Amino acid sequence: MGLKVTVVGVGLVGEAIVSCLKERKFPCEWPPRVAATRERPETLAGEKMLVEETGPKSFEGANIVLFAGQEGAKGASVTWRETAEKCGAWSIDNGRDFRMAADVPLVVPEVNSDAITPKTRFIASPNCSTIQMVVAMAPIHRAVGIKRIVVATYQATSGWGMRGPQELRAQLPVALERGVENLPYDPKVFNRPIAFNCIPHIDMFVEGDYTREEMKMVNETRKILGDQKILVSATTVRVPVLNGHSEAVWVETKKKLSAADARELLRAAPGVVVMDEPDGENKRTYPTPLDLVRPEYKDMTLVGRIREDTSTKNGLAMWVVADNIRKGAALNVVQIAEELLRRGYLKA
Repeated sequence: MGLKVTVVGVGLVGEAIVSCLKERKFPCEWPPRVAATRERPETLAGEKMLVEETGPKSFEGANIVLFAGQEGAKGASVTWRETAEKCGAWSIDNGRDFRMAADVPLVVPEVNSDAITPKTRFIASPNCSTIQMVVAMAPIHRAVGIKRIVVATYQATSGWGMRGPQELRAQLPVALERGVENLPYDPKVFNRPIAFNCIPHIDMFVEGDYTREEMKMVNETRKILGDQKILVSATTVRVPVLNGHSEAVWVETKKKLSAADARELLRAAPGVVVMDEPDGENKRTYPTPLDLVRPEYKDMTLVGRIREDTSTKNGLAMWVVADNIRKGAALNVVQIAEELLRRGYLKA
């Protein structure tokens, strides 16, 4: 008998959570219990499953609950966290609602798995853009300390959810046939047409004219790396890519770290693949979102263009790419569950 797992939500992330459980042979009863806003049949992980309407019975007997994100108008964990806790389950939440709560660990297993203790039975998974950045930043912070990070993101349409890629696919043929002038678009998805465009606006604007997505990267990075003194500035941009977020990152360190040493440090880091090698005359390799379709890269954080920042004494610049649905969400949730098993907090 395996663990009893309840997955709440069947959007892009919920579907990917089920796939990750299957692919990684997580020791749970199969199929897992899957719940959403309404009952319906779905094909998940290549299998037909019956999704039930989320209710108190969805959590009965569960050893672990994996919240995929939204559940109706509120985050799923806002609605059902207390119910899951009363049923004795561990909960891992991909939603944003509890990430900055003082009593909730915000975990990326390659970075800060020690934040998980037997008392922390509710665990948050960070924002997708934060996850891939801290996977690359953590080895550098441990080695020489980080003073400041400046990041510009290039975020895929799938980061919005299912309707993001649908919007891009719908606009592309119209733009090609009729031109980009007066492209129809749905402002409830993106604030501008996304075909052949870049939109420097993800989530709502907040104090200081930053967006909530940008401030997530500021606050979550500090919490995960355990250092509130790190200065972080982010500009987050939606780009016409179906899947896979990219980031240009500039980091100022407390001690000097050469680009060559940074490459070696990152090559040894868990979850990282360095793609930054000579490739013919005056060329180098580097990652792109399309590399993520290769099986050996789909669950990794890809780092390239590692170089010394000529504008500051102890600076590095690099390019970071990861699958925002897998490592940026579903996979990270499942990896946290695997960490609970490794530490003996859950027993299959």
